[in-house]
Amino acid sequence: MSAGPARATALRVVARSATRGEEQLVELEVLAHEAGLHPDLVRRLIALGLLDAADQPAGAPLFRRDAAARLARAARLRRDLGLNYAGAILACELLERIDDLEERLARYEHRR
Repeated sequence: MSAGPARATALRVVARSATRGEEQLVELEVLAHEAGLHPDLVRRLIALGLLDAADQPAGAPLFRRDAAARLARAARLRRDLGLNYAGAILACELLERIDDLEERLARYEHRR
């Protein structure tokens, strides 16, 4: 890949990003690029419930920029463990729940 297409992609990411409060919102194509996935696969994962678009007026749906990590995790689970898409999404949700519970436990133990 030459430097030209990579540079054009980087400009597109900046040009299509929108800031909403503290979170940065991006279009689906930007999210797919950052996750290293094809936009059609991202659309499929969204249709299966992995991500929700941010609330916004009419126009192309926008997603939180940090959702790229969730997409990449689902793709790795599918690839590395041989899970189907629904299984990879369920595993992502369970792993996120475990992370949340571990954080809460650490805060609880810190207060004691």
